[in-house]
Amino acid sequence: MKIVLATGNKGKLREFKNMCETDVIAFSEILGDIEIVEDAETFKGNALIKAQTIYEKLKDENCIVVSDDSGISVPLFGGTPGVYSARYAGEGSTDKENLAKLVASLKEAGVEKTPAYYTAAIAIVSKYGEYVVHGWMHGDVLNSTRGDKGFGYDPMFVPAGYEQTLGELEDEVKKAISHRGKALELAKPIIKMLQR
Repeated sequence: MKIVLATGNKGKLREFKNMCETDVIAFSEILGDIEIVEDAETFKGNALIKAQTIYEKLKDENCIVVSDDSGISVPLFGGTPGVYSARYAGEGSTDKENLAKLVASLKEAGVEKTPAYYTAAIAIVSKYGEYVVHGWMHGDVLNSTRGDKGFGYDPMFVPAGYEQTLGELEDEVKKAISHRGKALELAKPIIKMLQR
């Protein structure tokens, strides 16, 4: 069974291909560009919306559709950006614009750093049913950026137990500690089971 990733985010696709031990195809390679409305109030809900939508459009029972919804939450700001992480600076905003808005929010609050955490929900949809797993990574966000690796909020996030941001850490280190990596470790046995 082929694995189709329900994301148009190139950073996520690159990370998934890096972490998976099997071939992953982006849905856009099969279906072209599709706009999916992510209007759930949870990461789990949005991950399921994406996976269900792509699975239904593929009309192929030999596919396993995997999707992820993830983001960063800052308790100081009531958990925002949360599920709005990809559009924190407004609809159609870029990673840089979202990052700049969160940095500016910390500066406005007069905070150099504050606790934050990433959440990743991975949904798996196939003819055998639906599954969702979660992974988390805790640390601090800074009111400045460091490094140019990763994507999204990575240059301002320092994982617990580290002094470097995700924008400075090597991919191998990030892979071992990331929210997406943790969720993917839980998803892998489910995907293997469904492939049999």
